[in-house]
Amino acid sequence: TEVARYLGVPRLYLAANSGARIGLADEVKKLLKVCWTDNDPAKGINYIYLSKEDGETLSAKGSVQGHLIGDNKTGEERFKLTDVIGLTHGLGVENLQGSGAIAGITSKANRDIVTISYVGARSVGIGAYLVRLGQRTIQHVGHPILLTGFSALNSVLGQELYTSNMQLGGPDIMYRNGVSHLTAISDIDAVNRTLEWLSFVPECRNGRLPMLPTVSSSSPLTGDADRPDRTVAVKPKSGEDVRDCLCGKEVKDAGFLPGFLDRGSFFETLSGWANGIVVGRGRLGGIPIGLIAVETRTTSRIVPADPADLDSKKLNLARAGQVWYPDSAFKTAQAINDFRTEDLPLVVLANWRGFSGGTRDMYDEVLKFGSYIVDALRDYEQPVIVYIPPGAELRGGAWVVVDPSINKEYMEMYADPDSRGGVLEPEGIVEIKYREKDLKATMHRLDTTLMEYDAKLNELVSSEASAAEVSALQKSIKQRESELLPYYRQMAVAFADLHDTPGRMKAKKVIRRVVQWADSRAFFHKRLRRRLAELDAVKKLRAASPSTTQAEASSALKNLFCADRKAEKEKEKEKRSSRAKSLKALGLVPRMRSASGSDRTDDEEKIVAETEEEWQDDDLVLKWLARSDVNERLAALGEKMVAEEVRGRCQSHLHTVLQVCTEEVRRSGGDDDAVKAAVKELYDALFASSK
Repeated sequence: TEVARYLGVPRLYLAANSGARIGLADEVKKLLKVCWTDNDPAKGINYIYLSKEDGETLSAKGSVQGHLIGDNKTGEERFKLTDVIGLTHGLGVENLQGSGAIAGITSKANRDIVTISYVGARSVGIGAYLVRLGQRTIQHVGHPILLTGFSALNSVLGQELYTSNMQLGGPDIMYRNGVSHLTAISDIDAVNRTLEWLSFVPECRNGRLPMLPTVSSSSPLTGDADRPDRTVAVKPKSGEDVRDCLCGKEVKDAGFLPGFLDRGSFFETLSGWANGIVVGRGRLGGIPIGLIAVETRTTSRIVPADPADLDSKKLNLARAGQVWYPDSAFKTAQAINDFRTEDLPLVVLANWRGFSGGTRDMYDEVLKFGSYIVDALRDYEQPVIVYIPPGAELRGGAWVVVDPSINKEYMEMYADPDSRGGVLEPEGIVEIKYREKDLKATMHRLDTTLMEYDAKLNELVSSEASAAEVSALQKSIKQRESELLPYYRQMAVAFADLHDTPGRMKAKKVIRRVVQWADSRAFFHKRLRRRLAELDAVKKLRAASPSTTQAEASSALKNLFCADRKAEKEKEKEKRSSRAKSLKALGLVPRMRSASGSDRTDDEEKIVAETEEEWQDDDLVLKWLARSDVNERLAALGEKMVAEEVRGRCQSHLHTVLQVCTEEVRRSGGDDDAVKAAVKELYDALFASSK
């Protein structure tokens, strides 16, 4: 494990154990004697002892500890045992200490590298913990993961309640609760699944992603080639399997309709647990990504009955789609953490109406597991794209835990034109902010019949008409209001819905761009390529200057790009100006007035604005980053950043250094000229070293 951590490579653990080793000191066992209470075994043990000779011999070897006592009846000297150490190492607690060391290093490894465990035989006690600490687990369908065997549990409980270890830790338990990510029917099946998993992972931590070659739109190749710029043919629909829009599906008379991911690339994990969330790995135009999607159909959670609890029974709990429950929130957070150590870019197809806040779910810690999502995203160091697909909605706390402000350097949010996002659903907003009195006020402002009734009522009141006439008219007004209320409530809902559109999201700058679902594959493929190339350049800058923050390095890279683009534009401008002067000298163009200072300032501001806008152009930035001279300039920029940091530190401490220098020169008898010479020599040395 230490070697794997040092190299940054994945670690595969083949789990097959029966827990911590146990043992007894055989050299003591064959010599021990028992003093029974009143010489009656039925009354219990008084103490265990050895003969004086055996006790002294084993004590000298360090096998036992005790002291000599005399027997009151026989007067025999006995060596009463207080501690059995044993000559053999590995009989008890020392094994637990070793197990703790293994547990600690496995936990560290899971944070630092990719760890995968295959349970190819029973895994008991500390073995079970090691499997869980490694997180990514493939479980053979015929072998359990458990803390205590069923026979031992039956002994503790005093009755035969459990019939097998599979009942305690088989796939029906561990695959359903998220301990096991995948199941395998054989060792070779587990090997194949492991290899498929590793095919998405870089060779080592922070290494290059294993991207597959793609087919461009201009390529003559056809057939099964999956171009990154193709459209997404399967649109997400409520009540249908979300995997169809990810993987594509076969349609009668139409053939195969491709989905968001490359065909056949989706590798789903944790599918037995919290079915309301779909997580896995896939490829987007050859780029490996981690993906989280949301099930819109109603799912169920099965809770098995516990034979040790006579009152328990099997429960089948229905779960609404588009809602985070405690287990699905935990699953989301765990998947994000897994993707983080696998160095995968993350795509979240967000479609949540919020968190379940019922009594049972609040008791089951939905708040805790929801906050884990924020923790996981905050530590993410690869591009994260949160996209709200068509027909989807992202509201309330569900928006908060995936908002890009959690991790601005890496997260971005996008939305389809037909998606929605807001604090509450329109119906809920209307109940609070567009109540019945507001609806009636709108009716009286817009409905011509009510406007006529209002005018007539005012006339009746001003003319002091009879109470019967006023009452009849008021009754007509109420009747008209009742007739219009359902329609105006629909209008209010539609009005509230207009506040949740992607247009408003973009105007408020909470999303970066509106992206059509059909074009999402091509757009996000290009965006990921740009972001990965940009982050690779930022890593080079930070490697040269480790104290530089992510934001500072990103800003330096952007400034370098803008400076390049500005220089190119100014060069092009000079060419145009020179050409115009030549034409002017030949009399081929009319005399032009010379540019004033304000014109030049306006031109410079325009160039700056254009370069800022070009920084958002993924194609342009990708071409710039691919230039051969950019790497050299990045290295030079890194050296410059280091030099500026050293120079700044020198300046911050210069006063103290010069004061010490002056004192040393004077202490050695130097005059003012000697002090000046020493200070100059030191100053020159400091700044020479900083350069």
